[in-house]
Amino acid sequence: MSAGEPPVLLAAVHGTRDPAGMAQLHRLLGLVRRQRPQLTVTHGCLGPAAPTLAEALARASGPVVVVPVLLGPGYHLRVDIPGVLRRAGRPHVRTARALGPDPLLAEALAGRLHQAGLRSPDPATGVVLAAAGSTDPAAAPATRRLARLLGARLGTPVSTAFLGGPAPRPAEAVSRLRRAGRERVALAPCLLAPGDFARRAAGCGADITGAPLGAHPAVARLILRRYDEALACPESGRGPLPELIIR
Repeated sequence: MSAGEPPVLLAAVHGTRDPAGMAQLHRLLGLVRRQRPQLTVTHGCLGPAAPTLAEALARASGPVVVVPVLLGPGYHLRVDIPGVLRRAGRPHVRTARALGPDPLLAEALAGRLHQAGLRSPDPATGVVLAAAGSTDPAAAPATRRLARLLGARLGTPVSTAFLGGPAPRPAEAVSRLRRAGRERVALAPCLLAPGDFARRAAGCGADITGAPLGAHPAVARLILRRYDEALACPESGRGPLPELIIR
């Protein structure tokens, strides 16, 4: 990296064996590059795909900002990413916070629901936000906060469900809304890419199911927002970074 170049944005993604899922992640990072063309954007995987986060970190020269492309708190954010950085021994690495909850995620979730056919919600339509789920105690409250943000954007209350970890499961949440008198139910999967969780969400019995967030422009803007926040916050890293204003 030459003098004056911004630190590398290293996206820490979950990764998947599903080729369609990895293709979506690559398209998302392509949007990030187009929104900030002077920025070097690369990625490392926390799950079953290459390159690993450790490999990507080893290839990145100079200052780095790791942006967890994760939709909320969990084990990867609390344990895996700090462990990789500790073992790497890199002095100039900052770590951003998770993407969610955030109004930009609510914007993307609402957009996917509208693309799937949801119109302005009415008293006959219920909405469920389905997250992957985690045993991390901060995960469920973060999902409920995101549900409130989505509800404010849609103009209707949004229930929460989890594909793993805590209850209820999406099918149960859909059934509850039907028993409560909702004629239609829309499901918003809080997932980035196609894969097993997305297939399970699609089979929960909702009338409308949004697609995974994937390469949504609002998600790309959010990744850059987390990058900029990490640069601006001296507590976000393990050492000093050059004083840069990133536009």
